[in-house]
Amino acid sequence: MEIVSNVHHIPDIIANPFLIIDPDGLTLIDAGLARNDGKVLKYIAQLGYAPSDLKRVIITHADGDHVGSLAALKAATGAHVYASSIEAAAIEAGRSSRELKGGGVQRLLFRLAAPFFRAKPAKVDEIIADGQVLPILGGLQVIDTAGHTPGHVSLYAPSAKILFAGDSMVAESDGQLRTSRGGNTWDEAKAIESTRTQAALGAQIVCCGHGPVVRDAAGKFPTTN
Repeated sequence: MEIVSNVHHIPDIIANPFLIIDPDGLTLIDAGLARNDGKVLKYIAQLGYAPSDLKRVIITHADGDHVGSLAALKAATGAHVYASSIEAAAIEAGRSSRELKGGGVQRLLFRLAAPFFRAKPAKVDEIIADGQVLPILGGLQVIDTAGHTPGHVSLYAPSAKILFAGDSMVAESDGQLRTSRGGNTWDEAKAIESTRTQAALGAQIVCCGHGPVVRDAAGKFPTTN
């Protein structure tokens, strides 16, 4: 699904992956669960591109629904992989970057879901950090949005006013944004700080890891949590 010119949401994958088209090739933001690589490559083919046209994969954080297909996609395409230092260490070890919290029923649910979120280790080629600008979509800014995980990053393209927020926020079905919270959030106070940072960017479109694309985003960022 095209969001704006040269920016696509790849559908039917649990954690939303986004595809950016630039003259020098394609960039994927997040890689879905294990065995989602076929869906990603099929979508790329439908746009008229070959696997080798995928030049870059940027990972917002190391959860299995965002990195599950990374190793397979890297093998199929030769893409250069980017992540923050904390998340890169987790990706290369094939694990999450933080322990899940919670007890009782929530802990049981996390345990039951764990097999679906496993990811093979994958090599990260370049460490990215807050304030860095990547030569993608007219300049893609790396934003430190720790909270959901300790090394979580978001990405902002001022030229298109699009924010790729990963799981730092969730897009609700009514189009409102909610800060990451609960047992899968490493630090809720930092998550709130990260939301405030993102709200100040001036994004008009917000693309989260879960939920619909949020348009006319001003005023839809959370004010309380």
